[in-house]
Amino acid sequence: MPSQTIRYAVFIASMAGLYLSAAMLVPAAMDFYFGNPDWQVFTVSAFTVGAICLASATANRGVPAPFSRRLGFLVVNFLWITLSVTGAIPLYLSTLGLDPADALFESVSAVTTTGATVISGLDSVPPGLLLWRSMLQWFGGIGIVAMGLLVLPFLKVGGFTVFKMESSDTSEKPFARFAVFVRAFFAIYIGLTVVCTILYAVLGMSEFDAVNHAMTTMATGGFSTHDASFGAFQSPALIWTGTIFMAIAGLPFSVLILFAVRGRLDALRDPQILAYGCILALMTLILALSLRLSEGESFGMALTHSAFNIVSVVTTTGYASLDYTLWGPFAVALFFLATFLGGCSGSTAGGIKAYRIVIIFSSIRSGLMRLIYPNSVRPVRYGSVVVEPEMQRSVFLFVCAYFGIWAFGAIALAATGLDIETALSGSITALANVGPGVGPVIGPAGNFSSLTDTAKLILVFLMLLGRLEILAVLVLLIPAFWRE
Repeated sequence: MPSQTIRYAVFIASMAGLYLSAAMLVPAAMDFYFGNPDWQVFTVSAFTVGAICLASATANRGVPAPFSRRLGFLVVNFLWITLSVTGAIPLYLSTLGLDPADALFESVSAVTTTGATVISGLDSVPPGLLLWRSMLQWFGGIGIVAMGLLVLPFLKVGGFTVFKMESSDTSEKPFARFAVFVRAFFAIYIGLTVVCTILYAVLGMSEFDAVNHAMTTMATGGFSTHDASFGAFQSPALIWTGTIFMAIAGLPFSVLILFAVRGRLDALRDPQILAYGCILALMTLILALSLRLSEGESFGMALTHSAFNIVSVVTTTGYASLDYTLWGPFAVALFFLATFLGGCSGSTAGGIKAYRIVIIFSSIRSGLMRLIYPNSVRPVRYGSVVVEPEMQRSVFLFVCAYFGIWAFGAIALAATGLDIETALSGSITALANVGPGVGPVIGPAGNFSSLTDTAKLILVFLMLLGRLEILAVLVLLIPAFWRE
């Protein structure tokens, strides 16, 4: 591989690390205001990391390499590794006393918007550290949308190219100029975060809780400032507000931009949005009826908690309003299934994603029809658009790799001494970037602190694999990728 390509990828990652080091001054100011000594940790980390990243950027500055698939793969991987390691430094040096594996796990969980945590006693953690965790998730959400809409479609490994395949616009991007699109995306992402913050504050959260939860809601990350997660706020109005904003964050941002900026109502007819909405509505209704019949809960409260927790898991946010593992085996099985699904392509959500589910079901239907009518032509469709064979292969390759890595991850976790329930749910919750698993150890009422360092590092790798759509990481393991 040309050295210019590697150097340019390092330059981009170094600039991202430089910006993140500057962001450390925000929690530093927060801790300084409240008299917490961790302000010194954030300040020292900011200047140290900033100096290293600035030196690296300066050393690798030069003529930009032409964008290619190899450069794209390198940039995606280098960016997430840089952000993960950089984000872990103040966590490791802080008064929390985290070891390197714990600090890296918490940082990777944040920037991949997974939401799994190794920190207990969140209610008493210094505000600067809580804010830093939320900021990492919010920044991670920005990077995920940008990657899913602008980078991965070009690399043809994921991030379904909504610009070419969505039914509302089959030929053009939402905006002809890239800069206009970027401004529109930032305006909507920041605007939704601000509106969510205001509503949370008006409905009963403290200003600090509102800011943190709004950032992690829009990032579908799920980090909370309380051990009880969203269960610390039992107001139905707050719970429904969180449900709505999580559902919005699971929608394609390109469609949100078309709708908000251009008034394109037809953009909402994207087939993956219909599938996404039907999955949420059906699973919520089934779970609410189950709770009403088995637990004797009023249908209103059953619907409230079912909607919140189903939307939280499907969008891979990972909040919990209650310990849903206590709702019985049927509920646990339903949530385990929901862990695999994910939101829409081009959103901050993880998982398999709705567009792949649409294509898989269309492929199955087309195959069954050809069994009945062997001589018929039954193309695989995404709405009114015919899905090209290359896209079909990409989807099935991803899904096969997804389930294979989940199985190998579960076996690796079981080898560290975890029980089969924890190993199976831990592997998929990391790969899908959901956060909580099932069972007493890593369920919504627990956390990942009791796991061994080896298990945590396995989960770190799975979180990065899932966030980068698997194939974008695995391609770096092929020797041919590095050859000239």
